[in-house]
Amino acid sequence: MRLRHRRGHAKESQHTHRWLVSYADYMTIMFAFFVVMYAIAINNKDEQFAVFSQTLEQIFDKATNITAADGNNVSTNGLLTQPLPPTEDLLHGESVQPESPASSKILPEHTDVSLVAQQEMGEPLESLLDKFTGALLNEIRQGDAQIELNDDWLTIEMSSGMLFPSASATVTNQAKDVIARVSDIIRPMRNYLRIRGYTDDLSIRNELFNSNWQLSAARAAEVVKQLQDQNINPSRMALEGYGQYTPFADNDTPEGRAQNRKVVIAISKYALPEESLVASPTTDVEQVTPAPEVEIPSEDNTIKIIQLPHGGIRITTRNEDNR
Repeated sequence: MRLRHRRGHAKESQHTHRWLVSYADYMTIMFAFFVVMYAIAINNKDEQFAVFSQTLEQIFDKATNITAADGNNVSTNGLLTQPLPPTEDLLHGESVQPESPASSKILPEHTDVSLVAQQEMGEPLESLLDKFTGALLNEIRQGDAQIELNDDWLTIEMSSGMLFPSASATVTNQAKDVIARVSDIIRPMRNYLRIRGYTDDLSIRNELFNSNWQLSAARAAEVVKQLQDQNINPSRMALEGYGQYTPFADNDTPEGRAQNRKVVIAISKYALPEESLVASPTTDVEQVTPAPEVEIPSEDNTIKIIQLPHGGIRITTRNEDNR
């Protein structure tokens, strides 16, 4: 009789602790609820929000792997302290074409956001590569020109030896022909242009230029003038002079210095808005009458001082009437 009573008591107490399973599930759900509420409260901090979101996912994943019979709470070994590395699906989804990182642009801190929408895309640079290669094929083969394409610019590098005489900013006839061929391609589009001048590190000091800064800027300005003469909209263009301070090769060798003497026409992927287009200013040469030169009296008859129209003076010993 006593044996039967013990067996019956053991059978009755078999299920007395099953409430722990429900209690563990309830505590898991409540913990997840408060984690979500806390994450929402700090959603202005992206990194912390990502940490708690991913922690929540791991909690539920762990909860599904624990059997109900164990009745144990979820351990905290799987809690994250750093966000997981992003995957392609997480960043872009499964049905959205991911955007190339180069097309993303970080704006400066004080940039006027209203101006971002005005930045229009121009002619695709990839479509221009073959056109320029065909137009400058002979110069490329001779090593006088080089074309490069990256995410933001298509650059046409032209040797200064082909464009200008030594220590001069006057274009050669060959340069005019090359610039005319380039202008035929860039004239119909609206992409921004940057004309950049470069020199080697050999010092220059003559009656026209006191430094390589001046020489590089003057050469870039002369190419800009030639482009404008080819009816390229001046609103699209800007010039940059780098002098000797942005070398492409070593200046210790003649070959390296030759590579550093160049003018680059850089074509941007962005374009001038259509409403900003203005006609290139033209000047009727026939209507322009140059101001006469005025001779200033001098005590020495062998020296003549002539006042120039722009305000300067020229001192000469030659007889200007017989030149």
